[in-house]
Amino acid sequence: MSLAELTLDQWRSADLPAARRIAQQAADLVEGRVVSVETVEHLGAPLHRVRIERAGTEFALIPGGTVNLGFDLDSWRPTPEQILDYAASLEEGFGYGLDLRAYLAEVLSPYRSATLATVLMAVESEALTELPADMPAVLVARGLRRPTSDEWEHACGAGAATLFRWGDDCPLDRIPYGDPTGPHSRLGAFGLRIAYDTYSAELTSDVTAVHGGDGGESVCGGYGNLLAWLPLATANRNPAMAEFVYGPDGEDLCEDFSTRPVLPL
Repeated sequence: MSLAELTLDQWRSADLPAARRIAQQAADLVEGRVVSVETVEHLGAPLHRVRIERAGTEFALIPGGTVNLGFDLDSWRPTPEQILDYAASLEEGFGYGLDLRAYLAEVLSPYRSATLATVLMAVESEALTELPADMPAVLVARGLRRPTSDEWEHACGAGAATLFRWGDDCPLDRIPYGDPTGPHSRLGAFGLRIAYDTYSAELTSDVTAVHGGDGGESVCGGYGNLLAWLPLATANRNPAMAEFVYGPDGEDLCEDFSTRPVLPL
């Protein structure tokens, strides 16, 4: 079995010595060095985090296999507080005039499964240095590529079926921006700094999606607390933001967007 075929289930079943061997194998493949191998608790079980440095960039190991992605709205039950907060946003004219479940159906990717290769993904996203259409060539010159939307969602959620990478709830007494203590301030399960700032706007190879934030639109617009947190939802594809980025109004912009380089194994 090649390292690219490593599945999340196999990774979860590996002990720490095996995880260290796999980490070294991955580092050798990309001519990098292992920075750290640690074990954290995720979804009630141990999960290893690997960080590898290569050419000045730190990458996390993202095990693949057949994984579940998107958000299962049929099995989701909003809290009374979430319903009330969203109702207040509706009264202010936000939310497209839809009820909460219908709104989420508009902005979240559907529940589905996908088979992904194991990759190394940058711990931090990188600001675009060229227009979105020109960035693939910039990354290829470094031996990298953009993630797919499926890879981004999997790297963010790490198998969690919840609305956010940390669970279904978010603090409704405040917005995420400027809050250094909220659940979004913690690293993701695989060790990525991801879905942590609504002012972030990460691009992938999918021109219909923007991940990790909405460029601060919801915060600046005063949409309400739940709507201010929702851009950080793992499956949120921010379709309106994507339409702007790849449309005529955004075609000359690059400095406000980022991408998260992938190093194939």
